[in-house]
Amino acid sequence: MATDKVEAQHAVPVTKSENEIDKYFRALVKFEGSDLHMKVGHPPFIRVRGKLQPLKAPKITDEQMQRMCFGMMNRRTREIFDRDGGCDFAYTVDVDGVEWRFRVNVLQQMGHMGLVARRVNRFIPDFENLNLPPVLEKLCQYDQGMILLAGVTGSGKSTTIASMLNWINRHYYKHILTLEDPIEFVFTEDKCLINQREIGLDVKDFSIGMKHAVREDPDVMLVGEMRDEETFMTAIHAAETGHLVFGTIHASSAPSTIGRILDLFPQEMHPALRSAIAFNMKAIIAQKLLPSIDPRFPRVPTVEVMIFNPTVRKLILEEQDDKLADAIRMGRNEGMQDFTMSLTDLVQRQLVDMKVALEVAPNKDALKMALKGINVSQPGIL
Repeated sequence: MATDKVEAQHAVPVTKSENEIDKYFRALVKFEGSDLHMKVGHPPFIRVRGKLQPLKAPKITDEQMQRMCFGMMNRRTREIFDRDGGCDFAYTVDVDGVEWRFRVNVLQQMGHMGLVARRVNRFIPDFENLNLPPVLEKLCQYDQGMILLAGVTGSGKSTTIASMLNWINRHYYKHILTLEDPIEFVFTEDKCLINQREIGLDVKDFSIGMKHAVREDPDVMLVGEMRDEETFMTAIHAAETGHLVFGTIHASSAPSTIGRILDLFPQEMHPALRSAIAFNMKAIIAQKLLPSIDPRFPRVPTVEVMIFNPTVRKLILEEQDDKLADAIRMGRNEGMQDFTMSLTDLVQRQLVDMKVALEVAPNKDALKMALKGINVSQPGIL
């Protein structure tokens, strides 16, 4: 059976004197997987090149799951888990003398504990090795404003931001301050002074961390996920007062991010918010990870870039969000691109299979035309 072959291929390596759960993290590293999934009643699964595959290991029992998960928690994360039914934290494991970091989420589901962990790259790749568009280098050169990374969970937002921050670290003498829950990439200082604060470990909560931040003289800030009204308002205020602010948001595309932000607030605040977004946002980058046909890259991102030029600002102020997609297509010369342009490039560079590109394309017909060399932009509609 195919499943048997997969299980045999991904047998769990045994290492002496290891913690019970560490062998599964080591397996994730050795098989170059991105995620580890553990559920009671099933063997552990790892995601390799975008596909979940079982490890050759016994099914996990309730007792074993509790023993492994609670063994990784400290007092704070245990209290959060007991209160909220889930918690996030960073975990490190030594693999052949090298320390690897993992972003761990422990959850409660249908009366059982479960775990999902993401492997964090030890080295922060540059734009070229991540197959990111060159315009990101230009965005890193802003002195102030906000740059948002949009996408679903697991779309590579954190890696892209880390790459952008590391570009700044290599080129400028600045102070970078991050507020993270938990810390994923640990930066090595080059030209920049970098302070990384973990919520719950270094500072009680995000609100207090941001209050401290204004007294800590940062040039560049990473404020994490825009998940509520307070987070976004604090971040946009930092952008207004002379900082370059990076954040993430759950949205499917760059244009739809505007509506996603507005949804955090009551209707009566929307006009003021549109003004704040139009004049302080520098760019919104949306991305999705796709399996690659190039053996050098397990997965590659398809990336949409919306830069806040006069046209984009005008459309947002005038509540014409439905025309933002056209503004992106017409902004190609400024480094903007939509998913169709990005997918076309990935297929032409033989990084992504055409079938996969068509499956994820927002407009399959537009992608087919672009691959034939037909320009799908519609000048004059703005």
